[in-house]
Amino acid sequence: MLEDKLLLWRFKCGSRDAFRAIYEKYAADLLTLAANLLYDSSAAEDIVQDVFISFVKSVDKFSLRGSLKAYLSTCVANRARDYIRRKKRRPSVAVNEAAQMTSDAKSPIQLVISTEELQKLKQAITHLPYEQREVVVLRVHGGMRFRQIAKLQDVSIKTALSRYRYGMDKLRSMLNGEVLK
Repeated sequence: MLEDKLLLWRFKCGSRDAFRAIYEKYAADLLTLAANLLYDSSAAEDIVQDVFISFVKSVDKFSLRGSLKAYLSTCVANRARDYIRRKKRRPSVAVNEAAQMTSDAKSPIQLVISTEELQKLKQAITHLPYEQREVVVLRVHGGMRFRQIAKLQDVSIKTALSRYRYGMDKLRSMLNGEVLK
């Protein structure tokens, strides 16, 4: 967090390298977060780009309270919500995300297994109600605390915790082959 404050200060002073460091540090995580909320890689890229553009435009007014990653993750989640409201469509699984996220695999066999497991997980996540899916994705991929998620969703911490628990229980059931009611 201290590193983020230093980078932010340097960026406010006009350092392009500081912005580049912030972008390189968080862009991949934010893209993963957006992709897991939207299941549309093109829209996810647009949202992350828009978040960084807004960040650049408002950096002079910006005051960091807490984690920069949590702030940027909240911005991405809000934009994803807006996108979903505008489109009013059911998200679908994007196949290229699985390949992109498993590119670190060590062997072709591991890549295939990881891709298959990731596809099963992504498919299961699409069956969660949006509120549960959002909490699970923000917690797991966004690294956000339940207090931050509760504030973002405008609910109590207990509600955010229960949405996470119910979402994880449903995922476990789906991945273990149990039929949900």
